[in-house]
Amino acid sequence: MSKDDVYYGYAGRIAEVDLTESKVKIKPLDREFAKNYLGGTGFASRILWDRVKPGSEPLDPQNPLIFGVGPVTGAFFSPSGRFMVAFKSPLTGVWGEAHCGGHWGPQLKYAGFDMLVIQGKAPKPVYLMAHDKTVTIHDATHLWTRDTTQTTDQIKKELGDNDIEVASIGIAGENLVRYAAIIGSYYRAAGRAGGGAVMGSKNLKAVAARGLGGVLVAKHGKFMAAARKAFEQTTTGKWGEMNEESLGMYGTTNLVTAIGEIGRLPTKNHTTGVFAEADAIGPETIRQKYRTSREACFGCALQCKYTSQVKSGPYKVKTGGPEYETLMALGSNCLNSNVESILYANQLCNLYGLDTISTGCTIAFLMEAAEHDLVTSKDADGLDLSWGNDETIIALIEKIAHREGIGNLLAEGSMRAAQRIGKGAERYAIHVKGMEASGQDPRPQQSVGLTYATNVRGADHLRSLSCYEELGFPDVAIERFGEEHASEVMDLSSTTFKGHLIKDQEDLYVLVDSVILCKYGSMWPPIYYFDIVAQMLTPLTGFEEFGDIKELRKITERISNLRRCFNVREGITRENEQLHPRFTEEPMPEGPGKGQVCDLEPMLDEYYEVRNWTKDGLPKRSELVRLGLSDVADELAKIGKLVEE
Repeated sequence: MSKDDVYYGYAGRIAEVDLTESKVKIKPLDREFAKNYLGGTGFASRILWDRVKPGSEPLDPQNPLIFGVGPVTGAFFSPSGRFMVAFKSPLTGVWGEAHCGGHWGPQLKYAGFDMLVIQGKAPKPVYLMAHDKTVTIHDATHLWTRDTTQTTDQIKKELGDNDIEVASIGIAGENLVRYAAIIGSYYRAAGRAGGGAVMGSKNLKAVAARGLGGVLVAKHGKFMAAARKAFEQTTTGKWGEMNEESLGMYGTTNLVTAIGEIGRLPTKNHTTGVFAEADAIGPETIRQKYRTSREACFGCALQCKYTSQVKSGPYKVKTGGPEYETLMALGSNCLNSNVESILYANQLCNLYGLDTISTGCTIAFLMEAAEHDLVTSKDADGLDLSWGNDETIIALIEKIAHREGIGNLLAEGSMRAAQRIGKGAERYAIHVKGMEASGQDPRPQQSVGLTYATNVRGADHLRSLSCYEELGFPDVAIERFGEEHASEVMDLSSTTFKGHLIKDQEDLYVLVDSVILCKYGSMWPPIYYFDIVAQMLTPLTGFEEFGDIKELRKITERISNLRRCFNVREGITRENEQLHPRFTEEPMPEGPGKGQVCDLEPMLDEYYEVRNWTKDGLPKRSELVRLGLSDVADELAKIGKLVEE
């Protein structure tokens, strides 16, 4: 084997799958491509830019669906068990991306692949199997209409290996629900933006992976030293104690309390940030009454996952989680305090393959529309649409997944549903770019508003949310931004310096999503910053460029700008990066943020300036050239979406 055949950190292969022709082509990973785009999200940014025709329908068979991992995946650096999917979103029409934990990602890496690029549409339902440097296509006709658990169990049985990891869709993806999710192992979900619908449109029921390979490390001693340091930071001292008392003890359910205390727990379709019955769906209730076991994703020291069980009654169920966002979306945001119904609803979404955030928030939209007499019980198949009706929530999930009755409308997402209802219903559809808002409220925490507005996939927190001021990390703020800016960073109600903060967070999350790591090492608590990742990446991959923090930041800026250019090519400008009037015009009615609205415009001005874009959010040629994206600049110039200077 020659030196050029050896890849450190990377598997060294990309599988190109043409479902229309039932063909698979295996290609070597280009080393310069890896140096320029890192992996995961970075790889996907270039491939989607190159292959998606602007203005094309998201469910067009030729649009690619990408499953990817990063150089850290499966390399025993905690936490490194995640994978990502990327696509043009059927919910928003722009950049679509979702990440998922568990064990699927390492299995793809051990099978010998950094990425699967899937195009076309199979003539009948199929599933893919990645195994020891090959990808095979299998008939899935008998799996169509089965839920995700049944699909996973059957594939393992058929292939005779219980260690196979499966990422699949349920009936929601088959029915092209615009926010259908892809469900991985142990009910982990690549949830947002509608990747499940993209799979369904391709007649792709599942992607399975199993490998007997490993990850080669360029400099084993140095890599293990960096891994050990990160592990110790996560599990010992201040951060270790914090993790064990929060994520370890409660999982993300602890955020119901933490976010409630600062007055931004979305409640009653984001009308307020205070839920009077938060304790009923909060961490202590779930831990004491329903939690049955604690779990971890591959190689993770945090172990924030767990299972819950309702042992009797109409909502008898055993389920993974639930996560904070699910408790918010199907609980407080619908004024539902019946935690057993939330656990049951969570499992329905897992089995049917639905994003719990968009599902719950779309139901909350319908309830508020009904409150204002824009929708009646008759319109909703006779259901009682009053706030907090847990039976109605369960019934609507069934209808959405099967696209039955009112569910066919809600399966389009709240933005499209509001447009079709008319009569001013848009006033109650809380979204940005068509994506329902996640479990944050920007009125008590101004930087959340900027995160929502500029997020490439819509009103979502996982691309740039700042936790410095949310959960209180003043010493980290001083270390990274200097004493002169730390007070501004830590001030929840201040808009000053938030453009710098969110730009920095976005680039950091791009790094995390490309290498690929879990956000809970980089946002809560913020351990895995550029320096820690740089110390690990070079000994892992052998690429000296990754050890230079300045160069590493430039790579993340390249990826951030390329995703931005993808959206600009699809028509996104400042006009689309606005918040719902609920956040900018309706003062928070109660809690710590009482009387506040989100003052977005000065933060948006600062963010665009820091990015070296125009005030309309358009890229400048000089910035794209600096980042090695001259060809992207040329293409945008041809369609009049580039500023020459």
